[in-house]
Amino acid sequence: MTDKNLKSDLEGLQKWDRIINFNAYPLLDPSSYTFKSLIAKCQDDMKKRGACELPEFVTNAALSLLQRESVVLAEKAFFKPVTGNAYLAPGDPKLPADHPLNLTEDTRVGVVAYDQFPKISLLRRIYEYQPLMNFIGLILKLPEIFPYGDPLGALNLSVMEQDDYLRWHFDQTDFVTSLAIQAGEGGGAFEYVPMIRNPKNENYPDVQSLLKGSRARVVHLENKPGTLVLFQGRYSIHRVTKIEGRRPRYIGLFGYDSTPGVMSTPHLREIRYGRQEALPANPEY
Repeated sequence: MTDKNLKSDLEGLQKWDRIINFNAYPLLDPSSYTFKSLIAKCQDDMKKRGACELPEFVTNAALSLLQRESVVLAEKAFFKPVTGNAYLAPGDPKLPADHPLNLTEDTRVGVVAYDQFPKISLLRRIYEYQPLMNFIGLILKLPEIFPYGDPLGALNLSVMEQDDYLRWHFDQTDFVTSLAIQAGEGGGAFEYVPMIRNPKNENYPDVQSLLKGSRARVVHLENKPGTLVLFQGRYSIHRVTKIEGRRPRYIGLFGYDSTPGVMSTPHLREIRYGRQEALPANPEY
């Protein structure tokens, strides 16, 4: 699908106060009471819930443009049904068949990789916005955060269409930042179990129980369009329920880390993008 006015409308939306809801999220005024209170609340939410929700983070004008550009970008999405475990890694035949490493589910999610975003992309501009990175770093109590060095995995657009499903899984990074752009007509709920494992304990019994259908400690994250979410996905297992209806679900996934140059694993690149190498040139709308 084409959008003849998309490029000119993106070029016209340059001022950050027309993109970010600075009234609620004063990223450019870190000394203000509102900013400091916001940081404290988010830090408390991350500690207690493993997640922090920031509703209406972008303006209505920005959200409308993000939805329009997502429709165009979604045509580039890579879709490949994958059967795998919650660890995004190969199973272990030496372990029992019902061990969490060997319990698998089917997944189908479309992904637009970072190298497929034009420089003019609004989602890309938000992802690369330094005040946003400073803000996230403060919430996570990190001296500095960096965009991924991965030309595919740094920024993604997740595209989920009717009957698509994202299985229970752990992330390979300490935290993930997402921006909800468009909800499906039904389904598409983000569910997670906060901190079900930790660096010293994989807690396989509870993970196994969950994968076999237990709903103990499962939390639902509403994730309305326009909401920015910080989430600790390395230790909190999570999934997206099956999409219902014909309207796609769009989520922007921002790849940041506390160290520069982070890359995705070859296994993850293959299942998520269907390739290992970046495209040779920046595309245009």
